[in-house]
Amino acid sequence: MRFAKKFLDAREIENDNRSLMNMHNNRVGRKLVKLLLRTECKCHGVSGSCAMKTCWKSLPSFHVIGDAMMKKYRKAKLVHGINIRNNQPQLVLKRKVNKPLLKNGKTLGDSQIPKRTELVYLEPSPNYCERNISIGVLGTADRNCNRTSQSIDHCDLLCCGRGYNTHQIERTWQCN
Repeated sequence: MRFAKKFLDAREIENDNRSLMNMHNNRVGRKLVKLLLRTECKCHGVSGSCAMKTCWKSLPSFHVIGDAMMKKYRKAKLVHGINIRNNQPQLVLKRKVNKPLLKNGKTLGDSQIPKRTELVYLEPSPNYCERNISIGVLGTADRNCNRTSQSIDHCDLLCCGRGYNTHQIERTWQCN
């Protein structure tokens, strides 16, 4: 865990909100991995007697870690900013009130205030399914897809779950 902290947090030298958010989320990830560690032991001795026992920590498969992180990702909380006090990230209060404010000016309810074990983010990700020329997103509407593909051109993925229409076109032309 010490190595992971040194390695992951080494680039976060600024004390800006993004660096503090990254350090907070890195710590959440390390704690999750630590929670998922399992202790495994093997007994050594004559005829299976456990005269000596060797134990070690092992990680579950990567998909177990990935699934657990994905659950946290889906429940991540939007915050205005992060401040470090007593080595603990805390939400930045926009003004002196009891509850932090979101970017839209609304206060967070108690259930919405991020816990130390929850991932946080500073701004929502753009929706790449919808057209937004100002940020260079073309969207996915009216694009051709391949319903039999298992790749990124598959219709369910490319159409962002909106459904799709199939067209069968018959063409005839002179071919000498």
